[in-house]
Amino acid sequence: MKTGFVNIFGKPNAGKSTLLNALLGEKLAIISHKVQTTRHRIKGIVTTDDYQIVFSDTPGIIDPKYKLQQKMMMAVKSALEDADIALLMLDIKDNWEENNALFKSLELQVPCVVVLNKIDQVKAQKQQEAIDFFRSQSYCKNVLAISALKGFDQDAFIKPILEILPEGMPFFETDQITDLNTRFFVGEIIREKIFELYEEEIPYHATVLVTAFKEQPKLIKITADIIVQRESQKSILIGAGGKGIKEIGIRARKDIEKFLDAKIYLELFVKVRDKWRDNELFLKEYGYH
Repeated sequence: MKTGFVNIFGKPNAGKSTLLNALLGEKLAIISHKVQTTRHRIKGIVTTDDYQIVFSDTPGIIDPKYKLQQKMMMAVKSALEDADIALLMLDIKDNWEENNALFKSLELQVPCVVVLNKIDQVKAQKQQEAIDFFRSQSYCKNVLAISALKGFDQDAFIKPILEILPEGMPFFETDQITDLNTRFFVGEIIREKIFELYEEEIPYHATVLVTAFKEQPKLIKITADIIVQRESQKSILIGAGGKGIKEIGIRARKDIEKFLDAKIYLELFVKVRDKWRDNELFLKEYGYH
């Protein structure tokens, strides 16, 4: 059968997570209009009788400013190293030359397919100009134009990928859709709610650590810590009379119950860890390896 790793690369907010979720038909990667939402490499596995494609969503490529961002770029590096095919994704409204320079800098030795996203937001002539521009680049094997958010023909999307995907044995069981555990996704759902509810620095200074996950006969009891860097951020998250943390819990519980298809009891705590984003021990504890 056709099998391999098809890894998605691009600048922040190109639509990589939205594409992965659409291809899986499951919400594995959290979504936000804010940049740098994705911090980990998230694999999504699509298996049929004819192929198994392991898609990888990766953090948006940036120049790292602190250790957490360095860890994020290490996740990108691992995906660059094991890719059988690279999907080089960009917002079609973004600067084409900048994205072209970024894609060239990756120096990939595998077939590359450029994915033009958000084509619903430009006219047909602009789409064709973008297609022609990237098709003329030496690294580009093909160009696919889609709207990951509005929907696209997935069979038509996957067909040119299969044409250049190698043959081999499947890497994962046929019913497996990811290699990450449930705790990871629970923590990501909680973190997504922080991105939804708070502006400016709070989402970027916060992470989530699931400390307990106990399956009981009629519900799952989950405890999680929201980690921030300063006492002032803790106060903002908790809110007056606990209003903020309650709203995070209500939104997160709803999505976690949908994800797990089970009733849950969710308990959240906010803790301060000074400069955790630059602390190797804290980063390791919070799952940033």
